[in-house]
Amino acid sequence: MISPVEARSIDFSRTTITELMIPSYANFGGKIHGGILLSLMDKVAYACASRHSGAYCVTVSVDTVDFLKPVAVGELVSLKASINYVGNSSMVIGIKVISEDVKSGKYNHTNTSYFTMVAKDESDRPVAVPKLILESVTDLRRFVEAIYRRKLKDNYGSNLKNVKSHWEEENIHELLKDHRCINKVSL
Repeated sequence: MISPVEARSIDFSRTTITELMIPSYANFGGKIHGGILLSLMDKVAYACASRHSGAYCVTVSVDTVDFLKPVAVGELVSLKASINYVGNSSMVIGIKVISEDVKSGKYNHTNTSYFTMVAKDESDRPVAVPKLILESVTDLRRFVEAIYRRKLKDNYGSNLKNVKSHWEEENIHELLKDHRCINKVSL
């Protein structure tokens, strides 16, 4: 474990991993499995978080993984990670995934996601992480966006809990009329 420090810059832990997409990573359509990309995203999030914290880190949540474009066998995939936000023991890692067709030189932004990692000590307890030094408007924007994402996630969780406990009170037939289902359940 690195000796404790008060704060670190985003550049201190900024991490890029680049990997060649090989045939064993492909699905039957010849594109790379989403699970392969998720695994690589988890690795780069860990590397970034452990650098910032100087500790072992675990993934506690992944927010919105949107697969924007497919990745083909033979392309290089670069996963760019940086700390967007820090709490007491948690860190939000922003990850941007770029694929590169080395023959044509064409780049595609294929994924963006946010991983929340928690730093742990040798006894598996959460450990405090260094504060984050915000040095640019982009750093500040990403930090503030992470605060808002967390608020939205908290609101979503409480709203979903309310829906789950009161769903039978809804006008189910009205709710389902524009959806592709055949309801054979009567309440």
